[in-house]
Amino acid sequence: MKKDKFSHISDDELLQRFLKNKENEWLGILLQRYTLLLLGVCMKYLKDEEEARDTVQQIFLKVLQDVQKYKIENFKPWLYMVARNTCLTILRDKKKLYHEEISDKNNFYNDFTIGDEFNNAQNDIPIELLEVALKELNTEQKQCITLFYLQKNSYQEVSDATGYSLLQVKSFIQNGKRNLKISIEKKLKQSQNNV
Repeated sequence: MKKDKFSHISDDELLQRFLKNKENEWLGILLQRYTLLLLGVCMKYLKDEEEARDTVQQIFLKVLQDVQKYKIENFKPWLYMVARNTCLTILRDKKKLYHEEISDKNNFYNDFTIGDEFNNAQNDIPIELLEVALKELNTEQKQCITLFYLQKNSYQEVSDATGYSLLQVKSFIQNGKRNLKISIEKKLKQSQNNV
């Protein structure tokens, strides 16, 4: 079906035909009318053409899932709101991920402060001790910790470099930090007992 063939049909009528017959073709014609508008909205918020195109596809799927859940009085403003909210969610998720990364990077050495049984002078972990503890980690944890903290890569960059998913990267980093802390505390206790 060509768009020109249906240009005389209003948005509301196309939407009603879809809702009545459940034929995706009607909704497809309606969405096709606004593809450029959606791309423009996504570009405005996301500032990246490829990501904007991907987001338009997400919006199409979201509309397909949600269009029957709501009583839509005016399709174009409703579609704009869906597009805007989708973009804002993407930006919020990116910001959250960025803040998690910054927070994690800033807290790396702070996480290795040792409990009250050691005096403050020993809270400064010797780099040699950290290197030894790092070598004891499993391959995945060592790789992710090194790329994230020591080479200052983002979660996404670590994921790209290793082939692990973002969830796996975060898990390896979190578990690696915990294992490093346990190992360092154990080594410090041993060295203090030997004194």
